[in-house]
Amino acid sequence: MNRFHLLLVLLSIVMSSATASAQTVKGNEAVRTSTSGERIVELAPLPRSGPILKSKPCMAQADCHAGPWHMVETRDGLMECTEVYAREGTCRPSTHGTNKLSRIWVVKTDGQWLQCQYPDLGSKCVKVFAPPPTNLPYPALQ
Repeated sequence: MNRFHLLLVLLSIVMSSATASAQTVKGNEAVRTSTSGERIVELAPLPRSGPILKSKPCMAQADCHAGPWHMVETRDGLMECTEVYAREGTCRPSTHGTNKLSRIWVVKTDGQWLQCQYPDLGSKCVKVFAPPPTNLPYPALQ
């Protein structure tokens, strides 16, 4: 392999790892690694009561989703979900970095679930379980 090909291979590895790391939120307590190296992911819990439990979830592949996509770390990696809770069928693989969409990042920090404007805990974040209107997120086209 000549130097040019080696450089191309190394550049593609660096670019793919940079893209993958840009999609996670540093400080997200919902994603941990066990002592054995296993990735452990916690999802936001469903409320104990309320309309969300009585309504049928909007499936990711359906035409029922009109709001911003919730970017949620799951066991399968970063997903775009129609809701904070990432229930089965409500998520699809992330297109972040490929498609520009209105997005909100779902993270856990200091034991609280937040919806952040960007994949950065320093961006505008609101508590998921705060009463309206204080729980209204700040989506951004990304």
